[in-house]
Order: sequence, then structure tokens, then C-alpha cells
Amino acid sequence: MLLLAVDTATPAVTVALHDGESVLAESNQVDARRHGELLLPSVDAVLAEAGVKLEAVTGIVVGVGPGPYTGLRVGLVTASTFASVLGVPVHGLCTLDGLAYAAGAAGIEGPFTVATDARRKEVYWARYEDPRTRTGEPAVDRPADIAERVAGLPAVGQGAVLYPDVFPDAREPVHQSAAALAALAAERLAAGADFLPPTPLYLRRPDAQVPKNYKVVTPQ
Repeated sequence: MLLLAVDTATPAVTVALHDGESVLAESNQVDARRHGELLLPSVDAVLAEAGVKLEAVTGIVVGVGPGPYTGLRVGLVTASTFASVLGVPVHGLCTLDGLAYAAGAAGIEGPFTVATDARRKEVYWARYEDPRTRTGEPAVDRPADIAERVAGLPAVGQGAVLYPDVFPDAREPVHQSAAALAALAAERLAAGADFLPPTPLYLRRPDAQVPKNYKVVTPQ
């Protein structure tokens, strides 16, 4: 097993290579505006550090969100393209699940919340019973609207850092890690568990909209 994991659903451009037992190499850069510029060089760097060729990869793991429209699709298109060219499967995982799994590695055990920045003064979030068990589907809400539902729980992710009034017990990790995503995928593959399709989990309409009324610029 040799899994190449990527995730661009958050400001983190994160890539990792996992052999089914441990992470061989990883790259993590936080830049919300340069997903398209940073992802492929990060893949090259990770493969070079591990000393393997892309052709050796046996599966692609990708975070499917939730996340903003533009950044999220960079990772999904790249993952699907790699899978198609290599003739290997692509395994989709919820980005929040990757953060939850990383939180477990950082020491969180009991119920907690994962919250990432959804912009527009909102967060993508979900509650977890433990690092492997999400309770319910991911959602997007204004932090104040979910304050009672997350009260008293530790929280991880950038959303928790941005809104300390709602998430006073913010903990590591803040950003997504493809290494954690790959480790979770390896565990799920060994257990024969199902994966999500490599399609985006947006939860709301994209920020960019087609204008309803075009401005006339030609002479009447």
C-alpha cells in the first residue's frame, strides 16, 4: 500500500505519503489564496523526500470538504486526475474527519467539536463522540447560532480559533493535515470500510455568482 493524500478544503495546502503503517513524507503550507500554485510542487516535494515515483502510488486519498468552492476543487480535480492517469482508486474522506483524527493523535479523547473557517462569518462544523466517530452530518452555521450545541466541548480547527467566545476551549490542531487523513484512510482500508466519492461537499452556494443582468457595452 502506498497512499498519496491531498487536501485543499481549508487554507492549508497539505500533502502526505503513507505506506499503510506510517507517514513517509508530508508537506503543509497555509495559504488560502495559492492552492493551485502550491499543490503540485508539494506533491513533487513529498515524493522526492520519500524517494519514490508517482507510478508507485496504489491509491489517492482526498479531503472532500466541506470547504470554499475554489480551494476545494483544486485538490479534488488533482486527486481525480492522478487516479485516472495511474489507474488507481481515489478515496474521499470528510475534511473534518481528518482534523478529528489528528485531534485524537494530539490527545483529545472524549466528545469535542471540529470547526473550520467557512468565511462570511460562518464555520463548517461537526460534533464527534471520539476521534473516529462523528455524530451527525457536517453543517455550516454562524458560530452564535450553535453556541448552545457546542457549549462545554473542546474544539479544534481554525474556526475555533477565530471565534473564542463560542469555542473558549480551542486546542490543536488548527489546520488540516494530509498525514492524518492518510492514516485514517489506511485504517479504514484495512477494516474494509466505505469511502466518499471524490465530489465536493460545499454545503452552500459558491461565493462567485454569474451576474443576473449583464451590462450592455455595445451601441444601441
